[in-house]
Amino acid sequence: MKRFIRNNGILIVLIALLLAILLFVVSAVLGGTANPLRNLFGVITTPLRSVSSTFADWTEGLYSEAYEREDLLDEISRLQGELSDMREQVQEGALASAENERLRNLLGLREKRRDFTFESATVTERSRSNWSATFTLSKGAGMDIAAGDCVVDAYGNLVGIVSEVGENWSTVSTVVDANFQMGGYLTRTAGAAVLEGDFSLMGEGKLRLSYLPEDTALMVGDQILTSNQSDLYPSGLVVGYIESLQSDISGTTQYAIVVPESNLEQLQQVFVITDFDLVE
Repeated sequence: MKRFIRNNGILIVLIALLLAILLFVVSAVLGGTANPLRNLFGVITTPLRSVSSTFADWTEGLYSEAYEREDLLDEISRLQGELSDMREQVQEGALASAENERLRNLLGLREKRRDFTFESATVTERSRSNWSATFTLSKGAGMDIAAGDCVVDAYGNLVGIVSEVGENWSTVSTVVDANFQMGGYLTRTAGAAVLEGDFSLMGEGKLRLSYLPEDTALMVGDQILTSNQSDLYPSGLVVGYIESLQSDISGTTQYAIVVPESNLEQLQQVFVITDFDLVE
C-alpha cells in the first residue's frame, strides 16, 4: 500500500483535485440544491425523521385519547351517581305518595264506617297452594285481633277472614281460599246468596256465588256485598263483582263467578275490623 501511494501519489492528488473541482462546479450549477454528500445524508435521514414524527404523533394521540377516555369515564360515573340519587328520590316520593293515599283512604273509610273499630297490620308472608290462599299479618291477639275478624283494604273492600291468631301474628284466609264462606248481598236485585271459595277457581284468584235466588236475574258486573243477615260479620263490605254466570253439570243450578274487588296480590297493609255495630 505504501509503495502504491509512493508510486502514484501525484495521480491520487490530481484525482482528488478533480473531484473537488467537480463538486464545486456541480454545486455552482445546481444553485440552492444540496451537494451530493448532503443530499445523500438527507436521503438516508428523511425516512427516519418521518417515522420519528409519525411515532411522536401516534404516542401523542394515544395520550390524548387515554386522557379523554378517563374524563369520559369520570363523567359517566358522575352521571350514574346523579341518576341513582334521582331514582332514590323518585322511589321515596312514590312511597310517600302511596302512604298519603293510603291514609286518605283510611280516613275516608273511618268517616264512612264510624261503627267499625280498626287495627292496621302489615302483610308479612303470603301462601298460595292448591288447597289454600292465605297470608300472615304482623299483629295478633296482643292487639285484640281474634279469629273470625274481617280484614279489609284501605278502600274498605273485603280481603278475607282471620282464621288463626298468635300473640303477635295472625293468619288470614282470603276471599278466594277454598275454606272461605260468607253470606252475600246482591246490590242491584237486593237478593241473598252464598259467597264461597272454590278449588277450581282459587288459582285464578276468583270465588263462587252459590245458592242464587230462582227469581233473581243477575247480570255481569253486578256488585256483591257482605250480607246483613248474620251478626258474625259486618254488612255492606264490598266483596267483588260478577264476571260470568254458569250452570252446574246437570244444567239445573246456576252460580256466578265473582272477581274480588281488592287486589289480593298487591296488598302490603290491611285493616282488621276488631269490633263493629250491628246494623238492623
